[in-house]
Parts: sequence; C-alpha cells; structure tokens
Amino acid sequence: MNTDLQAPSLRRRLICMVYEAMLLFGIVFVFGFIFDVTTQSKSALMLRHGRQAWLFCVVGAYFIFCWSRSGQTLAMQTWRIRVTNQDGNKLPVIKAIMRYVLAWMWFVPAMALSYEFELKEWSMMILLTLGMTAWALTARLDKNGQFLHDKLAKTCVIQVPEQVQKTSDA
Repeated sequence: MNTDLQAPSLRRRLICMVYEAMLLFGIVFVFGFIFDVTTQSKSALMLRHGRQAWLFCVVGAYFIFCWSRSGQTLAMQTWRIRVTNQDGNKLPVIKAIMRYVLAWMWFVPAMALSYEFELKEWSMMILLTLGMTAWALTARLDKNGQFLHDKLAKTCVIQVPEQVQKTSDA
C-alpha cells in the first residue's frame, strides 16, 4: 500500500456508513416499488427472495458504479473518503465487485447464526450488532487501518485531502 495514503478514522468511516444507509433507504424504497409494480406484488412476503435478489443487485450496481467511476458515493464525497486500489489509483470494476460482495461480511455471519439458531427480534439484533462491531474492529488490527474486506479485495479506503476534493468537484 502507498504510505502517502492515510485511512480516515474509524469514527469518520462509521458516520459515513450511517449517512450512506439513509441514502440507500431512498434507493431501496424506489427500486422496491418498481419491483412491486412490475411483478404486481401485493404483499412484502410475496416474491420475497426475488425482491431480495433484485435489491442486492440494485444496491450493488450503485456501489460498483460509484466506486469504479470516481471512488466515491455521495456519502463518501461528503465525508471526503475515497476507495482506491492499494496503489492509490482508480478502482477497476472487478475489484469494486469483489469489495461489494466481501463487504456483506459485515452482516452475513451474524445473519447465518441467527438463522441457524432461529433467533428472533432482540436476540437477533444483539447478535447482528456484535457481528458488525467485530467486523469494524478489524480495522484496528490492520497496520494501515483498513477493514478486512478491503484487505481481501486488495482495495484501500483513504481520506481525501481538502484541496484535492475541491479541485475534483470543479
């Protein structure tokens, strides 16, 4: 990894993720509505797995497009965070895809355990919170402050210097 590239603080990245989640709510709402209209679904349980696959692809397309085009989603632009190759260059599409799939590891282990042990409501939420916390702490174990999914995808989350951000917005 290029030593000139500095990872943003864990706090900054987590706040950016909260903002990203609010933006994703709108995307999921609109594309969930499109799915329901085109499939004439009248219940949330109707075609549930098809809806989940559709939304997984839609959210993936959003992230992959943003990461491979500029390295930033809208939330990342706001918080001056960029995802790059380990050498600091633009992220190729294949690495953006790999990063998107690996980023689901924030949730998948806890979801699998919840399913296996038939956890419901609060116990499932506690396990999901513990799993996400454990994944977030992987950044503390890395000497460059990168999450485990970034290490595995060979990507890097960096803090964008303020003067670079202003020139890239022009």
